[in-house]
Amino acid sequence: MARTKEFDPDAALHSALELFWRRGYEATSMADLVEHLGIGRASIYATFGNKHELYLKALDRYAEHRDPELLAELSGPGPALPAVRGVVRRFAVESTADATRLPGCFVTNTAAELAPHDSAAARRVELSWEHIETLLHSALARAQAQGELAGDRDARGLARVLLVFLQGVRVVGKASGEPGRVRDAAEQILTLLN
Repeated sequence: MARTKEFDPDAALHSALELFWRRGYEATSMADLVEHLGIGRASIYATFGNKHELYLKALDRYAEHRDPELLAELSGPGPALPAVRGVVRRFAVESTADATRLPGCFVTNTAAELAPHDSAAARRVELSWEHIETLLHSALARAQAQGELAGDRDARGLARVLLVFLQGVRVVGKASGEPGRVRDAAEQILTLLN
């Protein structure tokens, strides 16, 4: 008879996500995971695989929870341009808020730490960025259709500018002690939408 798990795999994955998010992949050892999750090494391997597989599962979990939030913001009824502006401003505020500043964005952190040499991590980062770009492009195209944004503007190009800006905001917000830098930059980037 197979033994039942004596821990909640979902809660353990959430705890691993928090630890990886706070410390990064390289700085988190299996011993750290065992201690933080409160479960044995064998149970971690049996449930999630090795450290790399656990990290990728944590990254997938992060995307599952963050992406619906962004989708709801950018695809709601009514004017689209205020929603896009709201997303840019929210990213700027979140990136400089004391409670969220240090961990940054888990996807952005992965892009900087692992994507250059880890194809599985790079694929997940690219999928996340494609998703955000698509949401922004759809919202900007809707803004054009509703007469909020001039029809001759390149909605795809603007979406890409915003995506790159939002990722940069996460990096600068994580490292800088000057919140005005990010917030001023956000207001300047929003002038592209006038």
